[in-house]
Amino acid sequence: MIETDICIIGAGPVGLFAVFEAGLLKLKCHLVDYLPIPGGQCAEIYPKKPIYDIPGHPSVLAGDLIHNLMEQIKPFHPTFSLGERAESIEKQDDGSFIVHTSLGTIIKAPILCLAAGLGCFEPRKPELDNLSKYEQNGLDYIVREPETLRGKKVVIAGGGDSALDWALNLVDIVSELTLVHRSGEFRAAPDSVEKAYSLANAGKIRIITNSNISELHGENALETVTISSKTGESELVQCDFFLPLFGLSPKLGPIADWGLGIEKNAVKVNTRDYSTDVPGIYAIGDINEYEGKLKLILCGFHEAALMAHSAYKRLNPDKRLVMKYTTVTGITPMGT
Repeated sequence: MIETDICIIGAGPVGLFAVFEAGLLKLKCHLVDYLPIPGGQCAEIYPKKPIYDIPGHPSVLAGDLIHNLMEQIKPFHPTFSLGERAESIEKQDDGSFIVHTSLGTIIKAPILCLAAGLGCFEPRKPELDNLSKYEQNGLDYIVREPETLRGKKVVIAGGGDSALDWALNLVDIVSELTLVHRSGEFRAAPDSVEKAYSLANAGKIRIITNSNISELHGENALETVTISSKTGESELVQCDFFLPLFGLSPKLGPIADWGLGIEKNAVKVNTRDYSTDVPGIYAIGDINEYEGKLKLILCGFHEAALMAHSAYKRLNPDKRLVMKYTTVTGITPMGT
């Protein structure tokens, strides 16, 4: 069992900044996120997309923002459960919470902070008859550990940043890599597309456009896939591992069943401290809803600061919290 002061559900930019605000108050944080890397949409969907409304940054790429946030929270040594979804929570007699994840991880914390953005991002799955047969058995929608693919024959389907980025990252790990896209034009960053075609010209990967994966084959595990072109031609390709990377769709997920007040598919909060109607549970960022709500990262940062101070007071009711500016106190690493 992992024990921490605050369990943060969601490792997007708002969840990461909450670690910083909590760290200033000497509160430990553990983050849970279904995605395999920290950063939420910024890291997984549009890392090369510029953001213009982060104070002090006339323009910053989403991926760079996540990198900077990760650097900012390093002194506080947060821990992560990535590639896992928070499935259920149990309220304990002492007021704390037990969180169970989809992979069996158990986290205990007196404070639970929901920073899950638009909810749990679930993969957009291709419409294939026997898809479920091969899930976790030669097919997955995220790369949890690249080393497990070493020496394997891998087929990636998709035309966005995620598909291209993983094709580039895996090319030196796998034995064969085939990238299949239903269109003739990729939607990824131009430099990624250029690098992919350079690798294809060098014979390191194979790119097949205007085609789809139409069938999956294998007795006990995935062995081959059928690639069908728009012109009606089909080809059987050996495949140890299939990655359909068609993006993610947001859903509130298990959070909807946790007994919280829900409005407009979001969690209702008190704007004094962004607490929910369940004592000890807070909701910050795009997952919450209140009058005048603006779904901006900078607003989530503000909510994270108030949440952390409220959480500190809840955990230390007999201590007087005197707010001091970081320009005076500096940043003291956790454990010192």
